[in-house]
Amino acid sequence: MMSHAAYVFTSYGIATLTVLGLVAWVVLDGRARRRELAELEASGIRRRSAAKAPGEAP
Repeated sequence: MMSHAAYVFTSYGIATLTVLGLVAWVVLDGRARRRELAELEASGIRRRSAAKAPGEAP
């Protein structure tokens, strides 16, 4: 049988790996979204919140 300390350390280890995995997922997904946004802006598609260029229709 596992001792109490082994159970606690295993639980903390699994929780830590889960949190680190989620943080990595969020960071990598954020980078991917920024890359997609840059590609869209480079192709001429602008965000609704972006300032309009002079002479651009509303």
